[in-house]
Amino acid sequence: MITKIDHIAIAVQNLESALETFRNVIGCAGEAIRIEEVASEKVRVAFITVGETKIELLEPLSDESPIAKFIAKNGDGMHHIALQTDDINKETERLESLNIKPLSLPKEGAGGKKIMFLHPKETNKVLIEFAQKKH
Repeated sequence: MITKIDHIAIAVQNLESALETFRNVIGCAGEAIRIEEVASEKVRVAFITVGETKIELLEPLSDESPIAKFIAKNGDGMHHIALQTDDINKETERLESLNIKPLSLPKEGAGGKKIMFLHPKETNKVLIEFAQKKH
């Protein structure tokens, strides 16, 4: 079951510059920000907490990163919307029963969450991520 919007992700070329911008726009304190690397996706991410959701800034760590390819094609900007689920495997099965194919099986993402993406061709040109908190 989908429980909320987990985060909205924005691809950026320079994480520090984007953090400064979003800190000023949101007016948040440093403790509202968490930074980590996700080796499997070749990105460095910053999560900025805003109420019950987050803004995720994604900076590529290599030219092979999916985010680097996205930025090369589109420039900085909106990348995906992540929906929080309490059972990512059940959601994957539900979507497949509706002929909506995930891009991959659930895998580990930022914050140790299990994640899975749907191709934008399946969802009106919006990349959708499903995220399940680690238990």
